[in-house]
Amino acid sequence: MPTFMKIHTALQKGEYHLNHCEDYIFTGSIGADIVLCAVMDGCTMGIDSYFAATLTGRLLKKLAKGMGYMELNSTQPLYTNLEGYAKHILRALMAELTLAKTQLILEKNELLTTLILLLVNKTDSTGMVLAIGDGIASINGTITKFDQGNKPDYLGYHLSDDFDNWYAGLTQKIHIAAVKDVSIATDGIDTFKPFAIKTVRGNTNPVDFLLCGDLAPEGEDPLGKMLKRLEHVYGLKPTDDLALVRVLC
Repeated sequence: MPTFMKIHTALQKGEYHLNHCEDYIFTGSIGADIVLCAVMDGCTMGIDSYFAATLTGRLLKKLAKGMGYMELNSTQPLYTNLEGYAKHILRALMAELTLAKTQLILEKNELLTTLILLLVNKTDSTGMVLAIGDGIASINGTITKFDQGNKPDYLGYHLSDDFDNWYAGLTQKIHIAAVKDVSIATDGIDTFKPFAIKTVRGNTNPVDFLLCGDLAPEGEDPLGKMLKRLEHVYGLKPTDDLALVRVLC
């Protein structure tokens, strides 16, 4: 088992968004051994996209608790690998979103959100990242960008799909042999622009700074402090909403 695990999060409304932050974060556990983290990014062109991202996060909380109770009443883990957990979570999430669509009489464009999942097994430090839509993951210093270009992808597009066929076609997966410093973030992390006069000379890359930079050793909310440093020292703020989870083992 890892000697320690720390989970840090940050959520910031983009400068070009006037009313709502359309991103959302969830962190939780499935039983004693599996950590589940997620970032969601509601589609700005959708209707009330902050609702779609928030609903997805709340449903993940419900599913994680339910799976935890299932493991509590079982003599062995629900699945032997993280892929099994990921598939179970996505299948149940799509079913819950389909039910919500019916019960709340929602249109497809009211359920447009991306989703990046991070699963970590605390017993052996293995991990898995799975992304539907755009975003960024950093695996022990190696950064991967998920980008569909002119064909953005959202959960709401696939509620009527055959789940097994859809899941089999997902390619944005990363399996991690040893989690040391892993982050997932919405694509708002790639939208920093200057909004103020710098107070020091020099430049920094916000993506590298937030995902790979040294965290403050003392105090709480180190990612929040790093965002403040980007703003007040380098004059940089994100134009799009940003949701970020960083896990250290």
